[in-house]
Amino acid sequence: MIIGVDVGTSMTKADAYDDEGRKLASAERASTLHQYDDGRVEQDLEDVLASAADVIRRVAADAGRPLRALALTGQGDGLWLRDRDGYATRPPISWLDDRAADVVRAWQDDGTVHEVYRRTGTGLFPGCHAPLLRSLARDEPESLERAAVAGYCVDALIQRLTGEITVDASDASLPFLDVATRRYDEDAIAACGVSASRHLLPDPAPPGTVFALDARGAEITGLPVGTPVTAGPFDLPACAAGAGLSQPGDGLLIIGTTLACEVFTDRVDMTADAAEPAGMWLCTPDPATWLRAMPAMVGTAGLDWMLEFLGVGIDALGGLLEGTRPGAGGVSALPFLSVSGERAPFVDTRARGQIEGVTLSTRRGDVVRAVCEGIAYTARHCFERAAFAAPGDGRLVACGGGSRSGPWAQIFADVLDTPLVVPDDPGLGTRGAAITALQALGDDVDPASWAAPSRVVEPTAEGGQCYADGYLRYRAHVDTARDFWARQAQGFRRPEERPLAGMHAS
Repeated sequence: MIIGVDVGTSMTKADAYDDEGRKLASAERASTLHQYDDGRVEQDLEDVLASAADVIRRVAADAGRPLRALALTGQGDGLWLRDRDGYATRPPISWLDDRAADVVRAWQDDGTVHEVYRRTGTGLFPGCHAPLLRSLARDEPESLERAAVAGYCVDALIQRLTGEITVDASDASLPFLDVATRRYDEDAIAACGVSASRHLLPDPAPPGTVFALDARGAEITGLPVGTPVTAGPFDLPACAAGAGLSQPGDGLLIIGTTLACEVFTDRVDMTADAAEPAGMWLCTPDPATWLRAMPAMVGTAGLDWMLEFLGVGIDALGGLLEGTRPGAGGVSALPFLSVSGERAPFVDTRARGQIEGVTLSTRRGDVVRAVCEGIAYTARHCFERAAFAAPGDGRLVACGGGSRSGPWAQIFADVLDTPLVVPDDPGLGTRGAAITALQALGDDVDPASWAAPSRVVEPTAEGGQCYADGYLRYRAHVDTARDFWARQAQGFRRPEERPLAGMHAS
């Protein structure tokens, strides 16, 4: 059997699979995320390691079969600084972190963002390596001085379990890798002013690399010394593999903490969207294919916040949505609730959420539906920028916690005007990691044959007509809001741009 482990932002999951893709056992454990009022978001490497060890031990005991390999995937971006023994030199910085927002804004103004995108196809945002390294060099240089490696979540676990300092090409894609050659672009590193930290970046492991559990890793996991271990790809491409997608034009919608919209492609075009850099090109385990990804900061976290604000739990979502109709009774929402702003389909560190159209007759369900519709509109915007194929030219699979809600999945199908294939098993990250491990071990595995049973959510005529107009209004709303955020940041310097007394943004 293969044990796949997905170390997410809020949850660590493990699943055991047999060689045909049948799930044998599962376990999960919540992760601790430290969020501070000043926008810092951090984790504890020891807590993350303990969560992985816990679910691995439980799944191995429950499955009770000989283990062929341990397959790891997990969250990407952020900055996980470690010493040569794999211990954190400072708390890992989450991809949700906002401390480097001022760096990104300065780079947008001076052209650095465009230069890096031209070279690597990555749109810089506050929670990725480049601005975080620059921010720490300015504010906390001792952390960099103590570090031997600047990595990510998955390779942090690999170092502690195997003793190897490495990185998967999918993680390294963000933001310094030339994804076509799988080598770092030294000019991109220099453009960001972080050449002094270049020695902290390990070269990406070749495709198909297999590591081995050492004595320390065996003690942590309870597995035998020498157990084969694979590292990556990180969760976005791992979910694509777990969904059984591999053909150019196939798409994946992840409705999770991140709203990730991905499209498989067999070519890399660094000039795509060069006018406004956003999103990223990602290496996959197959050197001949890539993912054009638009991972938005909006997602289930925004919906969770709204439900908590209204004093209801996630179990109330279905009833709230079923009591409303497309258009949310005239209420609309911009769902940009992350403290670090937005990274796709545009990068704006000042992006903030808005709700408008509320009257005394507005019900709680209308507000919840407006947020769900706003997130779905963001997905459509992301897929447009990622050049997702028209219906009939590519499959679109939806996964993540949000896909479990039938009414919300219907909203996505209607807004995207595309049938959604929704797997019965939402654990696509662990499944994709397991598939990658088998391929690395030399097995001839077809990801499509490993795909879990699924249902298809067809778009409806009523929803499609309503949302076609609603999407145009949403895009206009976004454009107006972005102009307002920019002018607000400038202090409304021109007298004619100053708001009248008593006026405020909706």
